[in-house]
Amino acid sequence: MPASKSVKLNTGAEMPTVGLGTWKSKPGAVEHAVEYALKNGYKSIDTAAAYQNEAEVGLGIKNSGVARESFFLTTKLDNPDHLVAEEALGKSLKNLGTTYLDLWLMHWPAPMTAGSVDPVKTASRLLCVLIYKAHPEKLRAIGVSNFSVKYLERLLEAQKQDPENIVVPAVNQVELHPSCPQQDVVDLCNSRGIVVTAYSPLGSDNSPLLENEIVKKIAAKYNVQPANVLISLQANRPGVTVLPKSVTNSRILSNSTIIDLTKEEMDELHAIDKTHHFRACHPSWTGWGSLGFPDCLDADKE
Repeated sequence: MPASKSVKLNTGAEMPTVGLGTWKSKPGAVEHAVEYALKNGYKSIDTAAAYQNEAEVGLGIKNSGVARESFFLTTKLDNPDHLVAEEALGKSLKNLGTTYLDLWLMHWPAPMTAGSVDPVKTASRLLCVLIYKAHPEKLRAIGVSNFSVKYLERLLEAQKQDPENIVVPAVNQVELHPSCPQQDVVDLCNSRGIVVTAYSPLGSDNSPLLENEIVKKIAAKYNVQPANVLISLQANRPGVTVLPKSVTNSRILSNSTIIDLTKEEMDELHAIDKTHHFRACHPSWTGWGSLGFPDCLDADKE
C-alpha cells in the first residue's frame, strides 16, 4: 500500500509523514542535525522539554535559514510541569526561538507533581485545553503521547461529558515498530480521527530489528537499508507519521527514503512481534505502573 507524504489532523492542518526525532540527541550534535535536516528537505521536527535540547533545536532551526512557516514543529509538556503548563509553554517557545508550535503534546499521562491522583483526570489536560483555546496564535494543535487504549478511551469519554473543556487530541505519539506494533492503539486512533506518530521506529538504539532476516530480505528486494524498511512500515500505515532520528548527515538523508510496501510485506513485518516482542521505552519508569499498556501489566504488581 502506498506510503503517505502527509496526513491531515482533525484541525484541518497537514502534518508531514516523516519528521526528524531528537530523543537522546545531545546538545553539540542535535543543532547540526536539525539544521542539516531542514536544509535537506525535512518538513517536520520533533523535540520535547524532557529531552533537554529545545534550545539547541532552536539554534539548528535558526542556523538553517528555513522559514518557520515552511515546516512543522512539535514539542511536549514535561511530566513535572503539568500544573504550570502555561509557564512551561512559554519556556519552550523561548528555547525554540518561535512564537508558535504546530503541535504541543502531553508527553506522558504521568504527572510528577505533588497531590496528583489520576493521570488522566489531572488538571494538566484541562490546562492544556484552556491554553490552546486562549492562545490559538501560540498553539495550532494539541495532543497526547504514550496514551494506551485504556487511557485514551477514558480521555475520550471525559471529552464527551465535558466538550467545552476537553478536546479530542490531534495526535497520539507512541512507540511503534515490528516488535511493538500496538495495532489496538492505531485502530482506536484511526476510528476517532487521531493521527498516530511513531517514535523509535527502528526499535531504538542498536536495535536487533536491523539484523532481522525478514527486514533484511525486504530491504534487499527494494535495494534499501533495513532502516528504510522499518521507517517505511510506519509511513505505509494509514493515519500514521514517523520520527526516525540520527545526528549523522548520511543517515539523516538515508532515513528520508520511503518505499511502498505490499500488504503481505507489512503483515510479515508485524508478525515479528509474535516471536520477538519488546519495548524500548517501558512506562514503569514514570512511577504510574503500566499506564494501561497490556504488555506492561506486570508493572502494576510492583
